[in-house]
Amino acid sequence: MEPLMRVEPPGEKALGVLRRDAVVISPSVMREYPLVLQKASGVNLWDVDGNRYLDFTAGIAVMNTGWNHPNVVAAVQEQANSLSHGAFMDFCSEIPVRCAEELVGFFPDGLDRVYYANSGAESVEAAMKLARHHTGRNYFIAFYRGFHGRTYGALSLTAGKAIQRRAFGPFLPAVHVPYPDPYRPFAGDPATCGADVVAYIEDTVFRFEVAPDEVAAIFVEPVLGEGGYVVPPPDFLPRLRQLCDEHGILLVVDEVQSGCFRTGRFLASTHTGVVPDIVCLGKAIGGGLPFGVTVASSEVMDWPPGSHASTFGGNNLACAASLAVMDLLREEGFGDRVTALGDYLVRRLGELAERHPMIGDVRGLGLMVGMELVRDRSTKEPAPDERGKVLRRAFELGLVLLPAGESVIRASPPLVIEEEDIDAGVAILDRALEDVNGG
Repeated sequence: MEPLMRVEPPGEKALGVLRRDAVVISPSVMREYPLVLQKASGVNLWDVDGNRYLDFTAGIAVMNTGWNHPNVVAAVQEQANSLSHGAFMDFCSEIPVRCAEELVGFFPDGLDRVYYANSGAESVEAAMKLARHHTGRNYFIAFYRGFHGRTYGALSLTAGKAIQRRAFGPFLPAVHVPYPDPYRPFAGDPATCGADVVAYIEDTVFRFEVAPDEVAAIFVEPVLGEGGYVVPPPDFLPRLRQLCDEHGILLVVDEVQSGCFRTGRFLASTHTGVVPDIVCLGKAIGGGLPFGVTVASSEVMDWPPGSHASTFGGNNLACAASLAVMDLLREEGFGDRVTALGDYLVRRLGELAERHPMIGDVRGLGLMVGMELVRDRSTKEPAPDERGKVLRRAFELGLVLLPAGESVIRASPPLVIEEEDIDAGVAILDRALEDVNGG
């Protein structure tokens, strides 16, 4: 459904809410542009002034099955009538158990133990503690431009923007290395950038910074999310897996943004056949409710009772929503449809690149698609200011988008999107680019 703009945003009602927001909400919370939501359905958002927008964000890859899917809403309502807070830390209830049983069915064999948290960041925190407990080691390796959350452990792994870490140190001991980006390759060669990064860990990090037998885990996003929607070369994760195996290091994949069929498969890491030791999930698995999941094998998840827990982890409402989400994700052909729509979106954005020199690169996996803006295609100079103007203009025209990395526009719409929705969104983006270039 195409957008319907009744007033120029932000309207008077939106401005009123934003003025109140500025007085009482922490200034640390960013507002990308002045959108004030009132309701949502499928791939559409309505603001408080009655404007209807086309959503290409899915709430930062949360609403994979669409906003307010009736099955998810019904499951939450039904569960709320019987038991919402189950105190799963001290008592057992059936819904979280069934949720875990069904969840592990989506995972590779052997990943059969579930820890519940309330967010992706908390699932990462649990993975860090588990990795230290299981290995008896203290250090972690993560990647520049990676994002794993804002709590202290997760922030120790995060190295996307200096502002996210400024004035919050010292952090847990984590070494950061380049992420393999074929558009901006480490060591200069797109064909070998994955191998080059793994070689850098082996030949430089392990020689000069931390010995491999002190590293508990390597944390990696199988597709870089906040850092720019970068799809690494297909040999990268298998090489990283081999490196971890050689040195007894746990491989942890952060699938908080890339999971739940965002890339056409339930886990993005399975595109290359890699089986990680620990998986972190969040966002879409809760269907819009706060939910985080850490999954590992029984061998790795060997910590004793009382070593880690959460008051609200395994919340019955979130588990009921997750069960409804999983029912939808199990529908025949769901992943294939996402793959086909992702290919279609990349093709349509590629057509825009033929008309707009500002577009330096279009890449993606499934419906996790990035369009990188540059000031010059030969130098690849990032265009963050222009990116901001394009996002704002698209918003004014009724398309909701978000940034990623230094100058990337990310497209991560609800996975229930149709081709005609993609066409409508691309047309708006085309006009926004024209308006910014003309200005």
